[in-house]
Amino acid sequence: MTALLDTLFNGLAIGSVLMLAALGLAVVFGLMGVINMAHGELMMLGAYTTYVVQNLFKSGPLQGLFPAYILLAIPVAFLVSGLAGLLLEKTVIRRLYGRPLETLLATWGVSLILQQFVRSVSSAFALGLITAVVLALLAPRFTPEAWWRQRWTPLLSVGRWVVAAAVGVALASSLASVRPLNHPWFSARNIDVTAPQWLRGSIDLVGVNMPTGRLFIIALTLLALVAVHWFLQKSVWGIRIRAVTQNRPMSNCLGIPTEKVDALTFLVGSGLAGVAGVAVTLLGSVGPNLGGNYIVDCFMVVVLGGVGKLLGTVVAALGIGILSYVIGSGSLLLVWPAMPAGLNELVTFFATTSMAKVLVFAVIVVFLQFRPAGLFPQKGRMVEA
Repeated sequence: MTALLDTLFNGLAIGSVLMLAALGLAVVFGLMGVINMAHGELMMLGAYTTYVVQNLFKSGPLQGLFPAYILLAIPVAFLVSGLAGLLLEKTVIRRLYGRPLETLLATWGVSLILQQFVRSVSSAFALGLITAVVLALLAPRFTPEAWWRQRWTPLLSVGRWVVAAAVGVALASSLASVRPLNHPWFSARNIDVTAPQWLRGSIDLVGVNMPTGRLFIIALTLLALVAVHWFLQKSVWGIRIRAVTQNRPMSNCLGIPTEKVDALTFLVGSGLAGVAGVAVTLLGSVGPNLGGNYIVDCFMVVVLGGVGKLLGTVVAALGIGILSYVIGSGSLLLVWPAMPAGLNELVTFFATTSMAKVLVFAVIVVFLQFRPAGLFPQKGRMVEA
């Protein structure tokens, strides 16, 4: 019995991480239908933000507050990843709505750019990038308004980003000659984030050893789930998001600022990815390829649960997490030692992380053949949208 409870707890913890990672994608892909292949890299930005916040609290005047750094890292990671997602929406995705293939390719390219960004970013590179983005975004404010209502406005929009990028590259190149500014912040190697002391212990309950770090992840996931549910169901902007999702032309006619709704949706979904990145740092080291380990699982959770359904995301994430851990860790052999020989060989064959994922994928593919809309299919106008 103890082995079974221990297995279920560890599976629940892994499922909670997957749920937190998929929650942001459920907002972006589930509600807006945008295939964002850079969602995993937004998680990675949240993880690296946690690393930076940790270093700020490790020494200096803030050293005494180190046990609480993880609590500050959560909103900071949400803000960093959210702003990155907002920038992605304004510069790339806004022009690709309704074109899923182009969106997939564009966001996949962005994911590769972000991976290389954390490998080689330095102070000079960051200053050049910030300068280019600020110049491009502020260009309409410092040019005649009539320019942006002409037939050649699209060329002007592209031109401002080209000019801003050239200025940013020139600034970064000039600052690169200053040695302290040219030192990389990170590297291609994985980095370790040190959890506070109160997250490195464990609690024994009914004979089950529960690490406090995993309990914290479960609590953080529940808090994020409640916050997202309240935001979408009770807040004014959440109601607007659901209205735009169901009928964009009618929402536009009623005066709802659809562009602001799109931007806010991306900010919230991307920010949740950053929070998931904070949780991932409590499970092990993080690196530039972190996002690739989660992006497929996140899409699998959203599709299996039912696109646009938070309840489906919860059920699918917990189910996949528990099933993957029970099969991949070999815990089923401990829970049921007297299983038949043939079944024992089959379970032993799949008792690795990679093979367990293959089996789970196969089960989901078979399930979707009979229920292609997922566990909780959309109804009414949501199906037509």
